[in-house]
Amino acid sequence: MVIDFSVRPPHRSFMDDFYDPPDYLKGYAHLYADRFNEVNHFLHAPIEEFFDHLNSAEVHLAVISGKDNETLHGRKIANDVVSEIVNKYPDRFVGFAGVDPLKGMDAVREIERAVKDLGLVGVAIEPFEYNMYPDDRKMYPIYAKCVELGIPISLHCSINFSTERKMDYGHPQYIDTVAVDFPELKLIAMTPGWPWVNELIGVAWRHPNVYIQTAAMRPKYMNMPNTGWQEIVHYGNTVIQDKMLFASGWPLLPIKRSIDEIKGFPLKQDVQEKWLHKNACSLLTIEL
Repeated sequence: MVIDFSVRPPHRSFMDDFYDPPDYLKGYAHLYADRFNEVNHFLHAPIEEFFDHLNSAEVHLAVISGKDNETLHGRKIANDVVSEIVNKYPDRFVGFAGVDPLKGMDAVREIERAVKDLGLVGVAIEPFEYNMYPDDRKMYPIYAKCVELGIPISLHCSINFSTERKMDYGHPQYIDTVAVDFPELKLIAMTPGWPWVNELIGVAWRHPNVYIQTAAMRPKYMNMPNTGWQEIVHYGNTVIQDKMLFASGWPLLPIKRSIDEIKGFPLKQDVQEKWLHKNACSLLTIEL
């Protein structure tokens, strides 16, 4: 049984960044170009075929997220669309809200609406897309609202492949600052930290509410010497075993291949189950 903590459903509104990427995301389109055939296939197939694809990988539930980058780029995956998909397929999807931190209090009010009216259960933001660090004060009202509502927030924490954005926006030190200022906030570091993997391990180790999500980085490299990743398997098997969340980032990575590669890690059996679903169940307060 698996919970995939980051999936874009095969719905055109979620795929615009792949088919018509803004200039600052074209590095991603090049990096993941070999994934387009699978995206095209599922976009033009019945949704049940995608569910069969999830079933073949033993994925029971997938987290999908909205996105709002209207202020800078006029792009949006509406939270209403996320809610519509989740409500239509509640046994397959869980929804996180996307908000634009440059919208100030409108973003805060949108989180309230997304949770209380739309039934979404978290927030997902990639600060580098807004030319912001996670500890930017524009983000702090968003964090306060998440604490108030008792929901987690997922933040990009790794290299980004936009040559128009600073790589440093994804450094774990800024997650650490937020965790110090908001100790009750449930923080998910998404695309786990490379090339600052050890720093992110330290942040997750010392903060009870910081989690690490594996999306978009091929798992086999995490278990390979001299990649800068290998410590995450060691510590993920020991002191941060309760902090690891599996995510493929589909369509960026194939789902089943990613799961099979994690199953090949030298993890204790109970720890492997934590990575693949138990930690996600605990964080989302759900039972499977």
